[in-house]
Parts: sequence; structure tokens; C-alpha cells
Amino acid sequence: MWGCSPGGARIRPWSVRWDGGDAVKRTEGVLSDGRRIIWFDESDDAVRDGIDRRPLPRVALASQLRFDPLLGEWTAIATHRQDRTFLPSAAECPLCPTIPGRHTEIPTPDYDVVVFENRFSAFGGGPDARGRCEIVCFTSDHSSSFGALTPARARLVVDVWADRTAQLGELPGVRHVFPFENRGADIGVTLHHPHGQIYAYPYVSPLPARMLAMARTHAAATGRNLFADVLAAEREAGERVVLAGRYWTAFVPRAARWPVEVHLYPHRRMPDLPALRYAERDEFAELYLDLLGRLDALYDDPLPYVAAWQQAPARPDSDGDRDLSHLHLRVFSIRRAPGKLKYLAGSESGAGAFINDVLPEAVAQRLRTA
Repeated sequence: MWGCSPGGARIRPWSVRWDGGDAVKRTEGVLSDGRRIIWFDESDDAVRDGIDRRPLPRVALASQLRFDPLLGEWTAIATHRQDRTFLPSAAECPLCPTIPGRHTEIPTPDYDVVVFENRFSAFGGGPDARGRCEIVCFTSDHSSSFGALTPARARLVVDVWADRTAQLGELPGVRHVFPFENRGADIGVTLHHPHGQIYAYPYVSPLPARMLAMARTHAAATGRNLFADVLAAEREAGERVVLAGRYWTAFVPRAARWPVEVHLYPHRRMPDLPALRYAERDEFAELYLDLLGRLDALYDDPLPYVAAWQQAPARPDSDGDRDLSHLHLRVFSIRRAPGKLKYLAGSESGAGAFINDVLPEAVAQRLRTA
């Protein structure tokens, strides 16, 4: 049951435990405009009883979903996002902790990992645009990055992704939960603070929908799982494998679309992040930090990238898509050489046909030796 602290902010702390692992303290609160905020802490001693004293108006979302009959895809129209915060200075960063004289989205003087509802959500505002968008702050250190996190903190972020996937997948109308990180000004980030996002779509988004359609065709023709066959083929070939552990393999895909592109697959097939076991989460944190270090060493400069989790639709359906799915992470960059970017111009944007200027096997070799 919610408790009330002075000023009306509601705080609800408890500890949770995943698959026999260490307890994670999870504290829920509500910001002054009614949005939910959740603190996730490595230590059970952490106190998260801050009160958001900003006089914010209630969030009024006005999103619409419109269907494109030619592509068979949905487009979200969210005009209120035009007013979202854009590249503020470090002194005005809304994702840093609150300190005397500066109130931010996180009303505590420090934090480990924080999740809160995006004030400029792409979804919400009506029955035709159900869904939710959340911000995931990886650290209170404004000058850090995901690759600079400790293994324990990276492991906590994995737990947070799993928690939010499970919780958001239960919301009415949500079909697909998509955690991701945009890193770097070249990618188009509007806030430099280390953070990611989670979109809970009211539909299955186009990329996973297309992969699942291919998986259904493959299963009908072979009786096997497409994702498992791709992983097995890459592990057997070996030339594009970058890192391999007991539970995970990272490889550059044979038909990579992007100049730098690495996929991370768990060896055990599972539908989504909540299905990851304790040891699998541990190894992922170590291996992913290793990979991010190699990516930054590729051009001796922090690499702009998108890291995107691909997982099953949020709930079972008649197509059996959750049984066909195979959780994996895709990390890719638009940087094709030092000082040069890959632009999605005529062929990619106009025809949807990708042309890659970089040989995938060469990228894999350079990452192995980075």
C-alpha cells in the first residue's frame, strides 16, 4: 500500500530478488505531475525518500496512431514532443540528481539506477495510442557512460530491463516492450547524461514483426528455429565471432546493414529478458562491457551507437510468436571510418535497401584485436 511522505510524494520501498541473486532494493514514488518514478539500488541501505517540489502541470499527452495501408505499419503522431528538452548544459541536465538550488527529474541527491515515465512520451493520450515510454538512468554521474559502469552496476541495469519488461508487458494494450540506448550526438541524442529508454508499443513494431514472419516461414520449411540456426551457423563459422562465453556469443552478422554491427545472443533460446537466469545476467554484464570497450577502441574515440533489445511480443497469441522468438541485443553504429558517418540517403531511406561500405569479417577481426 502506498505511504505518504510530507509534501504528498508517495513512496513505496521493497526489495526484490531474481533467480537466487542478491537482493535489489526497489523504491517507487510519484513525481509532482503524477508520473511514476522507481529507484533501483544495489544496497538495501539506500534511502530514496526525496520529494519532487517542482510546480509541474499534469502531463497532457496528445499522441495518435495512424496506419499506413501501403506499408502495413503504424506511425505515432506526437506533436507535443517538439517541446522536449534539447541538449542542455551539464548544469541544467534534468537526469542528474537534485541538489540545493537545482531540481531535476530525480528528487534525491544520488542514485544507482532510476526509471521514470517520459514527460514527452511518444504514446498515450487516447485509446488509439496506448503504451508507455520510460527513461532509464544508468548512473548519477553525468560524465560517465554505460561502458564505464562497474560489472555490478551493469548487472543491475539488466535486472531493471527485466523488471520493466515484465511490468510493462502486463499493461492493457501493450504488445511489444523495447529497451534501447542511443549513445552519442551523431546518433541524435538530446540528453548527454548516460541513459536509455524503454518503449512499450501498442503494436508489434516492424523489425521484430518481420523477423517473426521469417521465423514462421523457416519453421514451416525446416521444423527448426531460425534464430537458433543463425546463432549455430555463426558459432561454427567463427570468422565473425567477436566474443564468446559460456552463455553468450557476440558476432558481426554476415549481412550486416551497418558499418559497425554486433549481435549478442544467449546460447539458451528464451523469449525475453525476464527469462534470463542469474548466471546468464552475470556473464552478459561482463561480456557487454568488454564489447563496449572494444567498440570505443575501434576508432580511438567514443563510438556513437544504438543498442536495441529484440524480444518476443508481450503476451502469447495464436501465432505462437513467443515460442519462435529468441532474445538478443543488436548494437550498431553509423560511423564507417574516423570522422565519417553512414547516412541513410536515397537507397536506404527511399527504397529501404541497405548498402554497407564495410566488410563484416573485417569489422569482426578489428574488434577481436581492439
